[in-house]
Amino acid sequence: MDLDRPNAVRMYDYYLGGTGNWAMDRVLGDKVLAEVPFAPLIARANLEFLERVLRYCVRNGIDQFLDVGSGGPTVGTVHRIADALDPRSRCVYVDREQVAVAHGQLLLEREGDPERHAIVRADQRDPDAVWQAAMGAGVLDRTRPIALIFCAALHFIPNAEPAGEMLARYRARLPAGSYLVISHATFDDLDVPAEYAASIRAAFELYEKSGTPAFSRRHDEIVSFFGDFEMVEPGVVWLPQWRLDEAPSPVTRNFVANPSMSIGWCGVGRKRG
Repeated sequence: MDLDRPNAVRMYDYYLGGTGNWAMDRVLGDKVLAEVPFAPLIARANLEFLERVLRYCVRNGIDQFLDVGSGGPTVGTVHRIADALDPRSRCVYVDREQVAVAHGQLLLEREGDPERHAIVRADQRDPDAVWQAAMGAGVLDRTRPIALIFCAALHFIPNAEPAGEMLARYRARLPAGSYLVISHATFDDLDVPAEYAASIRAAFELYEKSGTPAFSRRHDEIVSFFGDFEMVEPGVVWLPQWRLDEAPSPVTRNFVANPSMSIGWCGVGRKRG
């Protein structure tokens, strides 16, 4: 637990107008906004992708959600969105930061259902610990399909770490029929003006001053995270290119003319069987 430096998850909450952030998060967040003024729109586009995914999953029979690297859920929470679509849905959040988990527990005590909602503490880099903590919450049925969500979470894993092996261990634990959901920030493969690309790189460098630096990955690396899962059309694409027909996405539509300005790859894969 790092209480002395800004935290990227809390900064994301700040961009979305949430309450789960501290003064130091807002100070660094404002420096990022000076480089990329529409960072809140990028954050909102990521949230709108999550909303479309949840709608797609519920429509295809999924009512269990495991949100890994969730932070302290305050804005656009999975359980709120899923409950509006299916009041029987179940959700477990996982984060490694003690303060985020404590805030999440308070939120769920106020508005959640302890039989259907929980937040647990574990590090996403340790699939065994995550799985044990998540299943130990008594909310999810490990024998039925689950939507495993890494929404704006994996880019906090350093490139030097074996992220591909980690994802393979998660995929192996999922029951047949489950879905793997990923969105991942990048400064690679961008088809944008040079000034914009430089601003994005500068923003990534600012995150190095936080307790949670962010790391870019290329398209082929994100594709590899899905292994042999069957990709939901249209595959791994920019955020504005993933099934805009699933749900209203007013902010995302601002990026349609140049999708890579969203700086986010995303995709959904299904475990066969």
